Amino acid sequence: MRKPLLAGAVMAMAVLAACSSTQDVLEPSAITPPAQGSTSSTAPDPSQSAAAPAAASSTPAPPTGPSAALVANARIQFAPIVGTSVEAATALSERLASRARERGMRLTGSADTSTTHMLKGYFTPLVEGKETTVIYVWDVYDPTGNRIHRISGQQKAASADGDGWASVPSTAMQAIADQTIDQLANWLAGASG
Repeated sequence: MRKPLLAGAVMAMAVLAACSSTQDVLEPSAITPPAQGSTSSTAPDPSQSAAAPAAASSTPAPPTGPSAALVANARIQFAPIVGTSVEAATALSERLASRARERGMRLTGSADTSTTHMLKGYFTPLVEGKETTVIYVWDVYDPTGNRIHRISGQQKAASADGDGWASVPSTAMQAIADQTIDQLANWLAGASG
């Protein structure tokens, strides 16, 4: 019984990782092998020791030196998120904004012409028994609309009551936001322009 669900989860991740546009998310014929650099993580399990959640919630130090300038000069815009419920998107958006501030990034609105990078996010929840896995892909675009980077991964958490997005706890979406901003900051710090 678990093998078909696991196979479905792997297939969903492959589909999301292969996305290169909103149309690709909705078009099954666009499936190609998943992009490299995908990540996987698990939300802290409340039954684990008290040390584990503390380690999982530690904030990476903001970059210093020239890499800090690259991150600080970035003007990030988040496009509307595809695939989430309003509740999940709210928890995600609030945490993205606070984590970006912690990492020294400036967020911009859709009308801001100083935007240097736009992120489009695609999400899907997979419920298997008492566990939910949220698979996500963020495409990073330059101001001219060219995709220049991809952030992808999955976040596992104990299922809340309900099906689909109702089973996704806000802590899972907050963890995704933390991972997204941290990966974006690390990529920006290593980017050469």
